[in-house]
Amino acid sequence: MRLPNVGRRLVPALICGLAIATLWAGAATWYLVFHDEVLARFVSQQTALQYAYEERIGALRLQLDRATMEHLATREGLAARMADLSQRQAAMEKRQTQLSLLAGEAGRPAAMADRIAADDLAETGALGYASPITDSVAKTPAKPAPKPFPTPDAFELRSRDGAPGRQSMRETEQVLAGLEQRLDRLGAHQIQTLDGLGVRAIRGSQRLRDIVIRVGLDPQRFERQRDAGIGGPLVPLATDPFGLAVGQVQRALGEEAHLRRIASALPLRRPLSGDYSLSSGFGPRLDPFTRGLALHTGLDMKAEFGESARATAAGRVTVADYNGGYGNMVEVDHGNGLVTRYAHLSSIAVGAGQWVDAGASIGRVGSSGRSTGSHLHYETRIDGEPVDPQRFLRVLSESDAKFLDAR
Repeated sequence: MRLPNVGRRLVPALICGLAIATLWAGAATWYLVFHDEVLARFVSQQTALQYAYEERIGALRLQLDRATMEHLATREGLAARMADLSQRQAAMEKRQTQLSLLAGEAGRPAAMADRIAADDLAETGALGYASPITDSVAKTPAKPAPKPFPTPDAFELRSRDGAPGRQSMRETEQVLAGLEQRLDRLGAHQIQTLDGLGVRAIRGSQRLRDIVIRVGLDPQRFERQRDAGIGGPLVPLATDPFGLAVGQVQRALGEEAHLRRIASALPLRRPLSGDYSLSSGFGPRLDPFTRGLALHTGLDMKAEFGESARATAAGRVTVADYNGGYGNMVEVDHGNGLVTRYAHLSSIAVGAGQWVDAGASIGRVGSSGRSTGSHLHYETRIDGEPVDPQRFLRVLSESDAKFLDAR
């Protein structure tokens, strides 16, 4: 009686087992049939992923190499610019030294030329560099040497935290661009200063030449001074535009200096510093002693007894003694046939052979010799012949006198 119940329980279990066996058989059959295809697809997917990854890695590596090359090229460019700036600054300092020397030759303080460059170069500083710039733009100590204007310590490219060489390329380029602009501005100022020196020298030469002509003398008369022996080693001039301009300015300054020496040797200044009046002019007159016509070879200037008589130009004393009708007389040779005489002196303050500057006291006014009272007899002679001193004394205006005495 129990067997039917057991059969009823066994049937579901058998059905379940059969189903499981069927599923397992199906799965095993599917695995055996499609195993190679699934594996091949999986391998294909993994291979594709690997290729894509390697391609991406290659592209990134290529991009990195390109960026590195551009970075190095930029740094090398910055190093080249820094080297160029350093060379330009050295050239600017050399030019400024030349300008200072030219300013000295022109009789102007060298500081006038130096002041033009001081501000710009003080901002620029002394440049130093190292290659590659990735390491640093290091400070290069300058050799101790006299400089024509103040220059600060070596310039360094630094980041905000003070570490050299860590700032960005953009900041570095901005700094270099600023330095280039300041050097450009300094170069323009130097050219302007050089042009100004040349123009002033040419104008000064024209003014001095005009003074000589107004006296009635030919400037060619004084050219024989240049026949004196000259020489020295050959030092070729620079062939760059600035060097050629410096040579032209030097020639203009030399011509101005030559004409200034000529004009300074002319007896253009007054022989008496105080006020005076003429008691007798140059030319024919009635002699105060004979009352007959006679040639008066100079000017008689009324002056107080003992007043200082002064040289009207620089020269060498050739006579300082009693000389007949002249009384106590001083004669000064100014070169190129120009001579001045100061007569009727009460005393003589110089000796024969002595060099005197313009305005130097050579004696005191008196009435020695053939004289009727206290006065100064003043003569000018050209090649031994007396000429009217007024042709010299009336030439200089107040501004001309200041210009001539500026050196």
